[in-house]
Amino acid sequence: MSRVANEDQVVDFVHAARAGKTPFEIVAGGTRRAVGRPLLDSKGADLPMLDVSGLSGIVKYEPAELIVTAQPATPLAEIKAVLAQKNQRLGFDPADWSMLLGSNGVATLAGAASCDASGSGKLRHGGARDSLLGFRAVNGLGESFRGGAKVVKNVTGFDLPKLMCGAFGTLGVLTELTFRVYPQPQFATTLCLSDVTPEDGFAHLRKIALSALEPAGLAYLPGNMLAESGQGAALIKLEGARQPLEEKIALAHGLLGNALRRIEDDPFAAIGSGEQFADIPGDIWRVMIARADAPRLAKELNVRHWLGDWAGAVLWMAADPSEAPRIRAIAAKANGQAMLLRGSAASRASLGLFAPQPHALAALNRSVKAAFDPLSLFNPGRL
Repeated sequence: MSRVANEDQVVDFVHAARAGKTPFEIVAGGTRRAVGRPLLDSKGADLPMLDVSGLSGIVKYEPAELIVTAQPATPLAEIKAVLAQKNQRLGFDPADWSMLLGSNGVATLAGAASCDASGSGKLRHGGARDSLLGFRAVNGLGESFRGGAKVVKNVTGFDLPKLMCGAFGTLGVLTELTFRVYPQPQFATTLCLSDVTPEDGFAHLRKIALSALEPAGLAYLPGNMLAESGQGAALIKLEGARQPLEEKIALAHGLLGNALRRIEDDPFAAIGSGEQFADIPGDIWRVMIARADAPRLAKELNVRHWLGDWAGAVLWMAADPSEAPRIRAIAAKANGQAMLLRGSAASRASLGLFAPQPHALAALNRSVKAAFDPLSLFNPGRL
């Protein structure tokens, strides 16, 4: 393992790897290493590691401009604590999958961005790729470069930040990230509509999603995933100042009726992190689909442990490893994508993180990869 402390050292490491044609794994906090294919060389041994945990710390924070710039290995907890002092937050609610994956280490800013690990805040403020304004990185030629800018309004050039979110470190070694941040709401409440079927529950959630309420969380949990919820529960998170929040709650009652009730707990952080599935055996999937298809696909997939987040745009589920071909086939038929978030090393090696892409899309992705990393040095094969 080689540990670097600045961008120049990253450049030197990549030059050496390029000269030796030696692929490597990029590691910061290490909490998401068990996502995607295991990174092995041609002999089945672990790849060399580039440890970027030394690239940590907030570079610049401008609360008045709603912008924070930090190095990639900055812990999420540190970012959240600093922003909270100014009553601000990251809008995409970065999800920490450590409990689900059983991983040690520290969840980092770049880890969340690289995996596009967005929580319930995605409903209101978009995902990580919608908040990442700019970045610095080192490409496979050993060149440092930047994409985007440290401003909210930026319309020039290619939108490279969106490429980096969800690339899982396969396009470059990130050395700096700039995010837009958002005001922290004064108050929040969770509303629950209990004893509803998936069909009715998801329909209610879509109604709220299409309203003027700007919900901060919309999820459906079947009865076996939430105590005392009957057939299942539709959960709605609303935020705002006290009086506007009360008005939102009244509007939600007008849309869904008086059976809607407040609950004390906020389950959305646990939903986004997959904590409900941490102790459930089997593979854990995130199936991303159109919201309207959620009740039909939940029934067709027919697994015991599952839930729907983002008003049904993503279905979390646990399944036996033998179910993988069926899950992937059902998702593909619905023009969706089934992501294997947790699985054995053997499952991950054979299935990959995502299903094989259509020929045209796969060719496009190969072209993008070749432009950033022509020798495929960075996390090769992870996706």
